Amino acid sequence: MSEQTDPDVVSSDSAEPRRQASSASSARADETPSGRVIKSIQRWWQQEVFGSVDQAEVIEKHREDCALSERYVFMTAMSGGIAVLGLLLPSTAVVIGAMLLSPLMGPIMGLGFALAIGDYQWLKQSARSLAWGSVIAIGLCAVLVFLSPIQTITTEIASRTQPNLFDLLVALFSGMAGAYATIRGRAGAIVGVAIATALMPPLAVIGFGLATLNWTVFSGALLLYVTNFITIALTAWAMARLYGFRTSLSERQSQAQNFAVVVVFIGLAVPLAFSLQQIAFQTNSQRVIRDEISEAFVRDSEISRLDVDFRSDPITVGATIYTPQTRPDAEVDIERALAARLGQPMELNLVQYQVGTSASAAEQAQLSAARASEEAAELARAEALALRLSLVAGVAKEDVVIDRTRRRAMVRARRLEGATLAAYRALEQRIVATEPDWTIELLPPVGELPDAIPFQDDGPTIEGARALSTIEWASRRIDLPIVLIGDPEEGTQAAEILAMRGVSVRVEPGAGALRADWAGAGE
Repeated sequence: MSEQTDPDVVSSDSAEPRRQASSASSARADETPSGRVIKSIQRWWQQEVFGSVDQAEVIEKHREDCALSERYVFMTAMSGGIAVLGLLLPSTAVVIGAMLLSPLMGPIMGLGFALAIGDYQWLKQSARSLAWGSVIAIGLCAVLVFLSPIQTITTEIASRTQPNLFDLLVALFSGMAGAYATIRGRAGAIVGVAIATALMPPLAVIGFGLATLNWTVFSGALLLYVTNFITIALTAWAMARLYGFRTSLSERQSQAQNFAVVVVFIGLAVPLAFSLQQIAFQTNSQRVIRDEISEAFVRDSEISRLDVDFRSDPITVGATIYTPQTRPDAEVDIERALAARLGQPMELNLVQYQVGTSASAAEQAQLSAARASEEAAELARAEALALRLSLVAGVAKEDVVIDRTRRRAMVRARRLEGATLAAYRALEQRIVATEPDWTIELLPPVGELPDAIPFQDDGPTIEGARALSTIEWASRRIDLPIVLIGDPEEGTQAAEILAMRGVSVRVEPGAGALRADWAGAGE
């Protein structure tokens, strides 16, 4: 009868030599040059990096940024409103202003850090704030777009409807910079991260797509926003773990968490890589289309216009070419060649203009067409300016005087109930800010001038200087002289300031604070 052996005892006895062998091999590895370098780097990282970060202070400081407060809701709504207006105008400067106001970066960073330390109360708080902020921004933007007479897909909107792998990389590097700034207390860098990732504009585009029932715009912007906030949050989680932020999770839970993060990154990368592939195909296709059209005509031909619609089936191409020799059969031949090279059916609408036999003739025809297009765009811009001025002044568009040659616009405003001269001036300045290359004059009705021009020992106060600017503007627009009534010394100083600016003014002594009136009023 054979002797039975206890398997637990054998396992225990054999495990000890293996542990000793493993320890010996680790010790030998540490003695190698590369092992010593790695060990010194680990020691430096633990002492100089881990040791220099006050984790409790970082967590406590940034936990408040994730609260669903009145300030957070208000700033999110204002940022969304500014963003959608900037997208509709379109104005890059306005869109950047919305990015600066947006407080969404706080909850997104909170998601990453809460996930890293296993604080699920903080995680729920951040997720709730981010969800409510997103819903508020989308809802407000959708309402503004629905009420707006402008619902055109501008270049600013279109650029945020087709995210690709590069957008994920931008969010990745931005998340690393934002997390580092959060850990190291470089709060100013968060502003740059907010601009780089542009969290609010995609939300505004989602609202636009919702209001216009455009699924392509809605889904593209939604994918961009989800890509940005998930990538930033997971990058913040990775940076927090790298900097040694402690977690209460077990080793098995940590491994499961790491696996989930990798799966999410891969899940985002797949559709974005496909989108990038589509963009590369479209870019290459445009080059192929241009080459095929050029090769179908003689050497001195010039392509003036090339529009490609990749969303249609088949792909539609619209082109205009100036050529010394037209070809009636060119469309069929080019369509066949493009279908063979691109592997997709094509539909070409080609307009041919016959010009002289020299290259300069084609270029001249192209320039003429460009000038005509520019003239039409300038006329449309002048018409839009006239409409805006008529709305501001409360008059018909025909009452606005437009001189496109000198780029001047003038309108005489109706008397608006409760409107001061300062209000008319503010309306003019608002229009001027959008048309810097035009000279715009809004002529107000004769109204009451500022009834007080405050002075201090060394001259007018800030309010006084503002009042003098309004007086100067009103005198220039209405073309009437000014009389200053009050303290003679203050009146003399104010008169000198106005006279230097070309205003006709005289001073009359009087009681009370210095004030202004139209010369001849009441006489």
